[in-house]
Amino acid sequence: MDPTSTYLALTEEPTREPSANAAHTPTIQCVGYHPSHGCPEPLMKYLLVIFMLLSSICSLQPATAASDAKSLELLVKTLNSTDSPQVRTILMRGMLSGLAGRRNVAAPEGWKELSKKLNASQHAEERDLFQQLSQIFGDVEATERALAIIEDPTADAAARRTSLRSLLAQQNAQVSTKLESLLEDPAIRLDAIRGYASIENSSAPKILLSRYKKMSDPMRRAVIETLATRKGYATALLNAIDSGSIDRKDIPAHVARSLDVLLGEQFIKVFGEVQDLSADRAKLMAKYKAMCSPEAMEKADAKRGRAVFSKTCASCHLMYGEGGKIGPDLTGSNRANLDYILLNSVDPSYDVPEGYKMVLIQTVDGRLLNGVVAEEDARRVILKTVEQPQVVIAKEDIEARKISSKSMMPDGQLEQMKPQEMLDLIKYLRTTAQVEMAK
Repeated sequence: MDPTSTYLALTEEPTREPSANAAHTPTIQCVGYHPSHGCPEPLMKYLLVIFMLLSSICSLQPATAASDAKSLELLVKTLNSTDSPQVRTILMRGMLSGLAGRRNVAAPEGWKELSKKLNASQHAEERDLFQQLSQIFGDVEATERALAIIEDPTADAAARRTSLRSLLAQQNAQVSTKLESLLEDPAIRLDAIRGYASIENSSAPKILLSRYKKMSDPMRRAVIETLATRKGYATALLNAIDSGSIDRKDIPAHVARSLDVLLGEQFIKVFGEVQDLSADRAKLMAKYKAMCSPEAMEKADAKRGRAVFSKTCASCHLMYGEGGKIGPDLTGSNRANLDYILLNSVDPSYDVPEGYKMVLIQTVDGRLLNGVVAEEDARRVILKTVEQPQVVIAKEDIEARKISSKSMMPDGQLEQMKPQEMLDLIKYLRTTAQVEMAK
């Protein structure tokens, strides 16, 4: 076990078995439904079957290979028995959701026969779902088609991204070798950068760092975040910081925490201690409260504040329906109270709600992820991370796991802002209705 695994294992959070009360039942939406018409045929005919089978495949209860095979076989029989693309699409969406994060699943009986029908389907989503499921079932032809799609610059960009993510989820060895060429294509560049986090590639640090200076800010951030996911990558990133080829200011606080976990003293020697301002909470609260005088707030601009929010807060927080969903929705919070805003900005880890505590997961292949648990069942954990809204990790791939005492929100956010930016942000946070963003 490497030092990172040891670190996590020492304070490992015991794997939770989902409680009976936590059981979740998939929601089946009747496409085309209208209150006056009811559910259209032929969907109504299959609705109960769909509900029962998807409840089985998405169950939170531990499953055996035999029960999995039986459920999948029943689903495939239902797919073969209907000529409705609508029903097949709903079924396959549920199957894909239930199988997310899993690999090397044996193809259910009847899947090859079904391929003759669905490969010729006139419905793009139906074909796409079938191809993704076929990859999970180890279909070589489906994998080769996906590889061809990602390399075709004339193919639909969304289809290329979907194919790439599907191949990465299956830990396909070939796709890792194609990521470098995909970096040259703006349509798929971001996904290619993040792909190096999914599958370890010893050439990744050199490939990414050699392009870093020429990249846009969002791509640079993706590079930094990717290189903080594995110990070998992190060492190369630290060397780049030490040599000055990457500015220390380019390292966000959540990345610094990951590097600290991966490299320990080696990281601290170069970077310094990761900032923790909680000990100076009262002092900082007094400082910012004095800065937020009535005169200063009168001159602050909520429109400029919205722009600051977009840059520093919106990746994790919703406000007025816009932003990320990692942290709490700020729209309905106690934003009129200046003390509330300052306390949660100065010391975000002071009182973290149970559902927003940061979880660190170390996978068996050495990847480190941190985020908030969005969903968990007997087979997998789904994390919401700063980098991606949903990362599915099979429990069989988890080596160690712990809950951090820290919030996902980094300390020192206000310290990084200019005084006027801080005032503008607070003015925006205290608004009661959305305002136009400053250009």
